[in-house]
This record gives sequence, structure tokens and C-alpha cells, in this order.
Amino acid sequence: MSAAPVDDLTLSERWLTVPELVDLFSTSPGRIHRLFEERTLLAARVGGVLRVPSEFLEDREPLPELRGTLTVLGDNGFTDDEAVRWMLTVDDSMGVSPIAALRAGRKAEVRRVAQSLL
Repeated sequence: MSAAPVDDLTLSERWLTVPELVDLFSTSPGRIHRLFEERTLLAARVGGVLRVPSEFLEDREPLPELRGTLTVLGDNGFTDDEAVRWMLTVDDSMGVSPIAALRAGRKAEVRRVAQSLL
């Protein structure tokens, strides 16, 4: 996989910056960065700015099913940018993007496909 930045604003309905997440979560920038470090939430550089796709959130919190999938992708050597791109791009075997499949309750399928990406 290439390490190129995402730089495609059309991949997400809305990209949120760290300051926007701070406001949304009513928390500190430090907590947001800890969520990134813990792989509870993932950001990519889009237009040179660290951003999170709105699809990764539910009820003003990180989507709970996201963390395990992000761990699998990281274990397979994906950079954060590569993982974000994969999560937002339609996968032929699933027929939808991995994030859409996660949001539809297809966690096991998404993780199975992610594990096969070596």
C-alpha cells in the first residue's frame, strides 16, 4: 500500500478537525489525541490537516465497533491514512465500504476481510 495522504475530501460526507472534535466531545485536545493513540478513533491528513471522517462517529462518540477493526489494520501494517482510505472505499467482497458495513452490524465480516489484507 502507498503511504500517500488521503487528500480526497469526497471519501467522507464530512471531515472533522481536532478542534471540531474537541467541541463535539466537550473535551481536551489531549483526550482526542489519546483516542488516536489507542486506535479508538483514527484520523488522516486531508489537505495537510488532521481530520476524522464523520462516519467514524456515532452519538458524539467514536463508533464502538471501529477500534478492533483499526487494530487489525494496524497489525497488518496499514498506516493511519491507508486505514482511513480502506475504511471509506467500497470493498467488492462486501458491496459497501467497510465503515458502512460496520455501521450495519457486520463487524465480523469487516474484520475477516481486514485480516485477509496482507
